[in-house]
Formats: sequence, structure tokens, C-alpha cells
Amino acid sequence: MTKQTEGAPREAATGVRAKPGKYLTFEVGQEVYGLEILKVQEIIGIMRVTRVPGTPSFIRGVINLRGKVIPLVDLRAKFVLPAKEDTERTCIIVVQVRRESQLLTMGIIVDEVKEVSVIGAAQLEPVPEFGGAIETGFLLGVGKSGSRFVMLLDVDHVLLGTEIASVAQAAGA
Repeated sequence: MTKQTEGAPREAATGVRAKPGKYLTFEVGQEVYGLEILKVQEIIGIMRVTRVPGTPSFIRGVINLRGKVIPLVDLRAKFVLPAKEDTERTCIIVVQVRRESQLLTMGIIVDEVKEVSVIGAAQLEPVPEFGGAIETGFLLGVGKSGSRFVMLLDVDHVLLGTEIASVAQAAGA
């Protein structure tokens, strides 16, 4: 048995872009999602958000995090789910997103952070095919954790290029 190397060989062989490893899991609506733990800078509770006029509806606004302006993306709005009041479980996951050759720090608002899960190669499945009309490029794969599926997000591709530009613009507001 040969050891899989990173990147293309595993993807070509299995159709899965996700790598085995640690993922921060969280809920948005009724679904569980995961982010590669190395993409997560920190997790904070929901705080006062300053709205930025003229931004898309999925951009909740910006926060001041230790003197740095951090734009916030509401994953409920991005995933076109019904709005929900923030609760004591609502969290902001601060992540770094690669935008061309630069890193952009932003927060994503989720309903509840669950845990850090270790997802092994045997638990990874490719993203199901839904046909050409449904965009799934922001998913690395599907992880199986117990009896639940975890949609593994590619945080660098959750937002389209024009949406990243809007987020970056909000950060400069």
C-alpha cells in the first residue's frame, strides 16, 4: 500500500479535495459544516456589529477586534436560509481567506460551534453530483462523523471573487 501525497493524486483518485485531519465543526440551520482547523484564527461570541451601507445582504457588517476592522459574512444569508435571531450560541469564526496572492481576515457568523473533529481518509466522500445548475465548488468533500454528515467547506471558495471584493471593501470602510 502506498502513502497518498497531498493535493492532486488523492483528488484524482477519489474525487475528494478534503484532506484527512482536524476540522472545526459548526451548525448553520439544520446542517453541520466543517472548516480545516488551520484556517481558523479564533472563535468569539457574537458582538456589536456595525452595518456597512451598500454591501450585499450576506455581509452583516464589520466588528472592531482588538483595533482591527473585521468584515463579517453571515453564512445563513449566504446559503439563502431564513434569518434567525442571534442567541448566546451564535458565534463568529475568524478565518483567513486567500484572495489572489493576499490573505484577508474575516469572520463568518454561524448558529453554533460544535467541536473539533478528526476526520480520517476512510470518512471522506466526494461532493455529490447535483447537475450543472448547482454550485458546489465551495465544498471540499463530505465527512462522516458518527451518524451525521459534515459538509467540509473550502473557506477560500465560499465567496465568489466579486463577493470577496465586497468583503474586502467592507473591511476598508
